[in-house]
Amino acid sequence: MVSASSKTFLNGNPEAYMLKKRLIPKLQMKVSRFGSKTRMVLVTTIQFDEIIEIGDPVSQAKIYEAQVADELIFLDLDASSENRDTLIEVVKRSAEEIFMPFTVGGGVRSVEDFRKLLSCGADKVSINTAAVEMPDLINEASEIFGKQCVVVSIDYRMNREGKYRVYTRGGNVETNYDPVLWAGECEERGAGEILLTSIDRDGTRTGLDLDMTWQVAQVITVPLITSGGCGLASHFVEGFIEGNADAVSAGTYFCFKDENPMQTRSQIKNAGVPIRLHT
Repeated sequence: MVSASSKTFLNGNPEAYMLKKRLIPKLQMKVSRFGSKTRMVLVTTIQFDEIIEIGDPVSQAKIYEAQVADELIFLDLDASSENRDTLIEVVKRSAEEIFMPFTVGGGVRSVEDFRKLLSCGADKVSINTAAVEMPDLINEASEIFGKQCVVVSIDYRMNREGKYRVYTRGGNVETNYDPVLWAGECEERGAGEILLTSIDRDGTRTGLDLDMTWQVAQVITVPLITSGGCGLASHFVEGFIEGNADAVSAGTYFCFKDENPMQTRSQIKNAGVPIRLHT
């Protein structure tokens, strides 16, 4: 871990730490059945396992927009494991009803999936399973749509041998990828942003994995979003200062705490972190 003062000069750039940090609510979704019908519902998870249904993701997105979040992330948690299509309908509804940047991921397996989601209104597309199983997709999507549209999501946890490994298909499949090395390769292939999520800390509200966040921040130059474990406003502050993350994303925190992005933003600002008070 490094001090806040030393991080001011990371990568030889004394201005890097002064860039505005971002606060990004994460809207995780699963398919839920209502009689004979199915629809996507907003959920929270604990270590990608215990599921609690919350409500309609687009309605919640509108609330976050009113509370001046910087961006949003929509993730279909089951799409890859169930080999379902991407979130076209959710993206269309979101583009019609909210007016802020958002990323969408889940079940993206091709350049054509990128094209559909971007043409329906998404600003960025996140890939995890496909990035590991078909890494050339990162290169192809970056070349066609620009790296600013390509987010690689890295879900990781400690395995039985005590080693951190990247997991795919909703956290169900362990890979041989080390999350730090994989983040570096993803940037080399053209990823414009990395979304790092600790499965072990997901939904626990015990704080972010600051050490892993910091390690990844040292090997990439593109923006790093860290997530998994926020339970207090101070956890966001730690993610920015001790983890050197460019953005912190949270789902459970905003669903169950008596906090909203506007209140959290003020607490982050009061801690001395350069973050926008208005978007």
